Amino acid sequence: MENTPPRLFDTFTGRLCDRDAVIHSFKTGKSYAELLFSTMACSDLRSERIQNAVSVFFQYVMFSHRWEGKEPLLHDIQGKNVYELNPVGGMGKLQSFCKAARDRGYRWAWSDTCCIDKNNNIDLQESVNSMFVWYRHSVLTIIYLSDVLPSSKSGALARSVWNSRGWTVQEFLAPRVVLFYQRDWTLYLDDQSPNHKESVAIMQELADATGINPQALVSFCPEMRGAREKLQWSSKRETTLQEDIAYSLFGTFGVHLHPIYGEKRQNALGRLLQEIVAQSGDISCLDWVGKSSEFNSCLPASITAYADPPFMLQSLSENEMQTSVSLPRHAEVVGLASQLYSTLDQQTAPRFAHRRLHLPCIVFTVSQIAPRPSQEEGTYFTYAVEANGLHDLLITTEDTLIPFSCTMPNRQKLLLIRPWDRNLLELQDFAQPSDLGDDDVHSIESEDYQTPPSSPSFESYDAGRALRLLARLRKPFRAFLLAQQWGGEYKRIAADHDIVAEVNDMTSMMDIRTLEIL
Repeated sequence: MENTPPRLFDTFTGRLCDRDAVIHSFKTGKSYAELLFSTMACSDLRSERIQNAVSVFFQYVMFSHRWEGKEPLLHDIQGKNVYELNPVGGMGKLQSFCKAARDRGYRWAWSDTCCIDKNNNIDLQESVNSMFVWYRHSVLTIIYLSDVLPSSKSGALARSVWNSRGWTVQEFLAPRVVLFYQRDWTLYLDDQSPNHKESVAIMQELADATGINPQALVSFCPEMRGAREKLQWSSKRETTLQEDIAYSLFGTFGVHLHPIYGEKRQNALGRLLQEIVAQSGDISCLDWVGKSSEFNSCLPASITAYADPPFMLQSLSENEMQTSVSLPRHAEVVGLASQLYSTLDQQTAPRFAHRRLHLPCIVFTVSQIAPRPSQEEGTYFTYAVEANGLHDLLITTEDTLIPFSCTMPNRQKLLLIRPWDRNLLELQDFAQPSDLGDDDVHSIESEDYQTPPSSPSFESYDAGRALRLLARLRKPFRAFLLAQQWGGEYKRIAADHDIVAEVNDMTSMMDIRTLEIL
């Protein structure tokens, strides 16, 4: 029962049970007696059959819904029969949920309103960090759409307030089996299938409403890679408590952190993003425009900063890539490409330590800043910026920058940087042993992982990879503007628009450093 919630409703009796009570009900029930008799009567009874019989008994149903008005809490139902309580407001909804689970033949059920002791910090912490796992291992998750009227047409699910709440993201991503119920507890679109994740129409409607592709909706696996996309899924959602917009994403990323209610939104989101970068090296969460967080200037103040699509790097076409590699190779260019590739390959992964981001990057020193008339309304300022090795560009920001040039130097150093992304090296992740069968291992040993020969063909491939990297780095990229602080660290100056820079001098890309950003 390690993946089972610590409290479950017994839908047969209407009473709330802890783990010990659930186990006791199994040992004193008919199923246990029959199983015990079978094991004595048939000595060769297979362990799989025993395990299946036990698993069936402990199957439980999870509840996903939007909190409305007064919901029953733990102290309201503890030691009572839920079916005998006054069915007003949230209590009536809870009773209907338990009956729906019971009518489908399931004895155990869980609801977040009253199965968590919110006055117990240990209980609350376990619930926040385990909820994704509980939904994942449920036999069914019932999703109740209280504002979807009976006989509603397709599109009502997308408009439901349930679809605007922060916690509901993991509540439909984690389960393998879900059923959507309307206000009168009939099935949405009258879809009588046992699993609405197998309904193409419902999943497509949910995909259109959430921006999550149907494949992820049906078979999502928590991971930290591609963090920017997952943050966008929750960027327009709301939670009652401001910290929960971050806490509700713990399971989506497979992160385990202490919830600290009262720490406020910026700190909660900052701790989550810090953990993602620290564990995965994924820096896609640094891609945003807006206001900086007090937690760290490279992080946004609000998850709403991820609402707009991420900045897309201009990719090279196949013809452009072939041309960049097949052109006559001047020794100077090949040498520069190889040196650049080798230097970038040696960079360590980005990491956080005590809210300080250690970020490997390609650095371009700003040589001049001059104010320009701004077309923006409000408090934004526009500046013309020149940096060594880059084409001139404009930056719009709320920060006041002190104009300077070669003839009017500035004591504060400003940098435009390109955060380093190892994906540009064309290196593949090492396969995990659990993902490989014997045939796969044999194939890798016999083909892909042979010792590269010391031959012109291998040297040509190695040089080609470096030249392709050089071609990618010459394309426009999203830059960060950093201002040096008195202690030698840097702070990111947040911009109102993407800062798009382009290299005009290849040799300028050799300034590669790991900067400490506050």
